[in-house]
Amino acid sequence: MTKLDALKKRLKPGQAYRRADLARWSTSVDRHLKQLVESGMLKKLSGGLYAYPKETAFGPAPASDKEVVGAFLKNDPFLLASPNAYNSLGVGTTQLYDKTVVYNHKRHGEFQLGNRKFAFRVKPRFPKSLTKEFLLVDLVNNVDQLAEAKDDVLKRVMQRAASTDRRRLRRAVRDYGNERTKKFFDRVLRADELHAA
Repeated sequence: MTKLDALKKRLKPGQAYRRADLARWSTSVDRHLKQLVESGMLKKLSGGLYAYPKETAFGPAPASDKEVVGAFLKNDPFLLASPNAYNSLGVGTTQLYDKTVVYNHKRHGEFQLGNRKFAFRVKPRFPKSLTKEFLLVDLVNNVDQLAEAKDDVLKRVMQRAASTDRRRLRRAVRDYGNERTKKFFDRVLRADELHAA
């Protein structure tokens, strides 16, 4: 068995790899990478980042965003989000965006990984997964970047906040809201409590 064959045996379809990961299993990593890319087994996503497409009935499928971002960030904690997720809140956002936001602890900026664009944002804290409360807070944090009419969206967020678990929403605001967002929800929740009293 050649050294290239031995390396191929370690690769799994649907996974993403850094050059450094593969260097553990190959003494000629650059030559082997070149051969694997030329043969089509690996696809180069960016400098030092590769993916092994998974074969499906419809042809090769790229590695998942989670796989690619995990390899890019060397498996540091991160959260994949998208402004498209706001559409599930029922607050009047209907635009579709082709950008995936990656909340993480160490990279900031726009990165093209393969044919996908990712907006990396350094945040001190973010949840393990997207929750309705986090999305409401995140939407208000980023309302200036949305295509919809800001005032209309904020009005609907106020209505949605009234039917949300207040304790969880307050916690999400405290943990993930910027100053403007904290003030916004403080007013909304206080008015709502006065109304309920």
